[in-house]
Amino acid sequence: MKRALDNPQPANFKERKKRKLADARNIAVQLPSATGDTVAGPLRLPQGPTTNDPKTKRLPGAIDVEKFAEARAFEINAMKNAIEAASSASTTRAWQVLPRHLRRRAASHNPRRVPLRLRDKARAEMDPLKKKVLGRAMPKLGKQRRLPREVVFMKRQRDKKWLETHIWHAKRMKMENMWGYRLAVTPTEKAFRPSHRASTRGSILHDASYQSVIELKGPEVTLKAILEKCCDVQDISPGAKRYTSGARVCKTHIYEPNRYPYGLICPVTIMWKAKPSSSPPPNDASKSKKAKGKEKQTIPPPETNDNIRTVWIYFHPSPFDKVFSALRESTSQILQSAGREGGILDVELADIRGEIGIFEIMGPKSNQVLRGALSPVLTDASADFEKFWASLGNIQSAGSVPTGMIIGFLVNDPRLRFPPKNAKVQLPTGSNASPPIGVFPSAGLATSNIWEQSIRNQLKKPRYQPKEINERRSQNLIPGTPLHPIRQDDRVPVMLIQTSLQTGTSNDSEAIEGWTIIFPAGWSMAFFQQLTYTGTRVAGQRERKTQAFEAGAAYFPSDYPSTVAYRTYASTRAEGEMAKWTRTPPAKRVNYKKLGTRSPWVPDWKVVLGLKDVEDEPMTNEEEEENDDDDADMQDVVTTQRDPQSTPTQAPEDTATNVESSICPWLFRGVEASKVISNLSDDLVPSQSFYSTINQLRAKRSLEPLEHTMQVEDLFRSALVLVRISICTKGAPSDLSLVYSIPDAELQEWRKALIKAGSNPDPAQVDYAKLPDVVPSSTSIIGYITTGGYSLSRGEGFAIGAIPLIRLLELQKQAQRTSHYVKSDKALLVKVRDRKGHQCRLARIHVLRS
Repeated sequence: MKRALDNPQPANFKERKKRKLADARNIAVQLPSATGDTVAGPLRLPQGPTTNDPKTKRLPGAIDVEKFAEARAFEINAMKNAIEAASSASTTRAWQVLPRHLRRRAASHNPRRVPLRLRDKARAEMDPLKKKVLGRAMPKLGKQRRLPREVVFMKRQRDKKWLETHIWHAKRMKMENMWGYRLAVTPTEKAFRPSHRASTRGSILHDASYQSVIELKGPEVTLKAILEKCCDVQDISPGAKRYTSGARVCKTHIYEPNRYPYGLICPVTIMWKAKPSSSPPPNDASKSKKAKGKEKQTIPPPETNDNIRTVWIYFHPSPFDKVFSALRESTSQILQSAGREGGILDVELADIRGEIGIFEIMGPKSNQVLRGALSPVLTDASADFEKFWASLGNIQSAGSVPTGMIIGFLVNDPRLRFPPKNAKVQLPTGSNASPPIGVFPSAGLATSNIWEQSIRNQLKKPRYQPKEINERRSQNLIPGTPLHPIRQDDRVPVMLIQTSLQTGTSNDSEAIEGWTIIFPAGWSMAFFQQLTYTGTRVAGQRERKTQAFEAGAAYFPSDYPSTVAYRTYASTRAEGEMAKWTRTPPAKRVNYKKLGTRSPWVPDWKVVLGLKDVEDEPMTNEEEEENDDDDADMQDVVTTQRDPQSTPTQAPEDTATNVESSICPWLFRGVEASKVISNLSDDLVPSQSFYSTINQLRAKRSLEPLEHTMQVEDLFRSALVLVRISICTKGAPSDLSLVYSIPDAELQEWRKALIKAGSNPDPAQVDYAKLPDVVPSSTSIIGYITTGGYSLSRGEGFAIGAIPLIRLLELQKQAQRTSHYVKSDKALLVKVRDRKGHQCRLARIHVLRS
């Protein structure tokens, strides 16, 4: 039988832990010596009066320090060992003592994250500095050797550029490298629907300072000739009087010089520097009455300095090299023409990227936000501006302001008015409509000092740092009171431009209005913090694209096929999607070959235009040697989706093949595109009429007719048209979905189903349930969807796509041919199939009006 232990160990873990901590906190005690010798020294009674205290009698008269320390060595060592044992036995840190709802990962690294009573314990538990292998601490760089924060940030911008608001965005949004910049794509929070509500009911801000800006400076007539040579011929000329006064901006598209309708580059916004004090040249009226032709581009003799004008052109950063080359080539042609006539002209073409900041604030409440966040200098302001500023906060939407209107003015340092307060709308009594703005676009209202480079350079760095502004604010007797501007404070010139996202007179889209703010570089964070503090949401690239999608407008570059920027965008997207598809196991990924999706990564426009058959894609040696079915399917799909420009050059078989390979798709768009297409639908020979129409449009800008060597049929069949696609049934199309034509017999069944079920067919009907499963033929594909999804403003599936012009005319003839069978409208109906699915959805298409 075992002998029972005097001090048994508890079986519970909690009790054992308590016992361990109790034992660690015990201090060992030395047993008393049996000899009774005094090690402190001989007893010496103090000299003086006797005392009756027995304790005092036992005290020695003197203490030998060395012997006393030796006598107490055991107790000192025991105390030291007990402290170390107690600290090492405790396994609970300061942040673990907190309740679970207060525990945070940051609390284990930052003592200020824990309550005040535990901060000393937390500081003691902080991890020591990292040491080298030899045990020596890492040496610290002195303040003299530390690199400044700006230098460290500049080293991280070797392959891309940061915006001034980069750090703010990087903490709250997902960032990606785009077009040479590090830009925000989307917020980290779930903000898709709130961002849409902000653009339609509130306000949303986007930092667009990455946009490229080019400055043209020279004689007015020369600048007109340069711009007319490379801008869209269907739009109003950038040299029109409504634009040259500087009161409005001109939104158009730029092409390669003399190449219209080919050579589309990108949409641009053109601004003329306002010149209110000068009157138009006396010869302008007589020149405007001249006949259209070469006489319109005749360059006059050199003008005086009074007629020197400045033009700003800002656009998407992706095609900067193409736009700059087009303007330089157009300028060279105009200068050569002037040199042959004996004139000497001087035109400056400058890149001013990074010299100005651009913000876009959209939504109906953007007026109140600007009215409350900005503090204009009204001492030298004109009467028109005072009237405009007084009524800005009362209008309910920026749509009440004329489109493209420019307002220039001076504002005080926005940091002086922090925190800002939104202006409140004050409508007239008994009226729900906004009052009129009361002013019209004028050169005097658009005048601004931001055009002067010397002023922009002076304001490149604010005079006062934020801490100096905060020190002034702390001296206010009433906290939160705005600071009064003093003479030393900066006055920043800004420009407001009315901006609208809409497509012509479309009734199914919701226009989104707002403002574009232009200010000198170096003031982005000052304006950004002032605007965002008012509750304005911040948008990334996804939210900006969604605004154009909800408004039914084409977005560059995703909705501009045939441009170089679109090919770059499509190839980048294809690489990412193909890499993700390749990493996915064969049993978990979509088998595009079995679904019949020939080109799931990049749209094959040559197949759509009929320039290449579906089965003409050559196979590589890897596919011929592959025996495994799954791997063979994958290789076949990957190979067939390669860009036609990247495929190996094949030997030409005949002359017809060479001609077709030289034909490239081009985009036919503009304000007159709908009118031209309606005229072609009734023409017996549409190709010849289309060729004549293009030459007439070129003649408006004094451009030479197209080369006679160009085949009329090639121009006609290679044209693409942007269309709006509305889904008639449930579901939403996605990007790269395929658009199919419908045979006449099947189209009649679709029309009957629409009449029976109304605008939303019921899938329970027998005659309708079979129609989506009808497999379309491979030759009936007529287009692709460039941007698609569920439209929150429409409440249904919506998309923007591109189809050939010749196919659009065939659909119009089919609608006229089949509409008499059933009583329905002559809507153009097509089928849309997602690249990852097999069912088709019925959809209506309309030409997109620019």
